[in-house]
Amino acid sequence: MALTSDSLIDLLNHGYDCVIDVRSPAEFAEDHVPGAINLPVLDNEERARVGTIYKQQSPFLARKLGAALVFRNASRHLEESLSHHDGGWRPLVYCWRGGQRSGSFAWMLGQIGWRSEVIEGGYRTYRRLVNRMLYDDVLPFRLVALDGFTGTAKTDLLHRARDLGAQVLDLEGAAGHRGSLLGGMAGGQPSQKAFESELAGVLCRFDPARPVLVEAESSKIGERIIPPAIWEAMKIAPRIELRVPLEARTQYLVRAYDDILSDSETLAHKLSFLRAHRGGEVVDGWNAMIDAGDKAGVTRALMAQHYDPSYLKSRKAIGVEPAEVLDLPDLSEPVLADAAARICEMLERMG
Repeated sequence: MALTSDSLIDLLNHGYDCVIDVRSPAEFAEDHVPGAINLPVLDNEERARVGTIYKQQSPFLARKLGAALVFRNASRHLEESLSHHDGGWRPLVYCWRGGQRSGSFAWMLGQIGWRSEVIEGGYRTYRRLVNRMLYDDVLPFRLVALDGFTGTAKTDLLHRARDLGAQVLDLEGAAGHRGSLLGGMAGGQPSQKAFESELAGVLCRFDPARPVLVEAESSKIGERIIPPAIWEAMKIAPRIELRVPLEARTQYLVRAYDDILSDSETLAHKLSFLRAHRGGEVVDGWNAMIDAGDKAGVTRALMAQHYDPSYLKSRKAIGVEPAEVLDLPDLSEPVLADAAARICEMLERMG
């Protein structure tokens, strides 16, 4: 039998002990069902080889070679990755479209005595359900946006609110990017599909009766596009605005962005892209502070001359007034802890 699901929540609440993705490592790296492990029955090169034979020589020869490779690789997985499971283990298996790769592997596991099943339609079914949630349907959650100038510790407070029990959708965490020109993070960004899988998986665990806190963002985080259903909900979300003095924001950003501020060559290169937007004289001023090692000076100047004006322009275009305002004298540990608790109280009122 095969597992069939009418919604993403149903699919992710499958109840099996383990989800096994038997596609190639490259397919798995691009995107996969949340929590799945990769036990490829064809590696990247083998999959390409079988596909070439299928197209250029003979489907029969391709299937014969594919079967030999599938069971050879499956045997290795049995001896290594799966050797510790007892007789009651229940795995759920999928491949690209629920065909020969997952069917062969699940059949072999069943012959051993494990109660294995496949996902009907494979990864394509899963991806169709993700698309339905994030592109076609109206998001069944009320979002609340945490807003404020750059350097108001929005991400930090988002995480603190989550630790206190709030429902939080961390867009920057899922995108692997801090959401600005200087927001790149080690490891780079996931694929668009993997970004959407992460978001959809988190949303499926939320209670629709409670508000979801999200950081106010533009429609793109680095190179990743916020899916339409989330973006439409963000545009109408009530906002909690953080207001923090410029000097406190400067001190916070010098700590938070020390990695990029310490790499003067990379920093100057990234800021060079703003010449057409802010003018050569302004960018030359930033470069002078970078050359002098003035981290606080360049941070303060970037906010005053670039980030704050951009924020005000975006805020005017959206035309949304904050539902709540949180004035913070600084961004010290006690102040942030108190602010997170107050944000949770605000969410309760908005719920």
